[in-house]
Amino acid sequence: MIKSPEASQSAWRAMTPDITPLLDIIFIVLVFLLLTANIPLQSLEVDLPKTDSEALSAVQDEKSMTINMMAGSPAWALQGEKYEDWAAFKPVLESNLEALKKAELMLASDGMVTVDNMMKLLAFLQEHEIQATQILMEEE
Repeated sequence: MIKSPEASQSAWRAMTPDITPLLDIIFIVLVFLLLTANIPLQSLEVDLPKTDSEALSAVQDEKSMTINMMAGSPAWALQGEKYEDWAAFKPVLESNLEALKKAELMLASDGMVTVDNMMKLLAFLQEHEIQATQILMEEE
């Protein structure tokens, strides 16, 4: 008996399994693995004091230097002298390195300052091994 090619092809399709549900499961597992993969984050370690807010000390003006970070322009200030951007401020910090290392350094930041500006300054201080730093806080 002679079979037509159409009959054998439709019988072959009926015998093969449908892999659509398998592909759906593989896709879901792949998406789950991509979303839960570990992404390396860059961080800068900051040592915070282990005291409560009542034990915070007052600022001593005699041997202190203050770096201000402000939102907007000018963005930086050292001892009240203002600078427009980090490119203008960094050379001033480098020229005052010895004074910064000897003095009690205080960081005063506006609440709207970006984290990028804070990280630039903290990285600079860590790079030049300036350790005596206080962050000024406003009382509520």
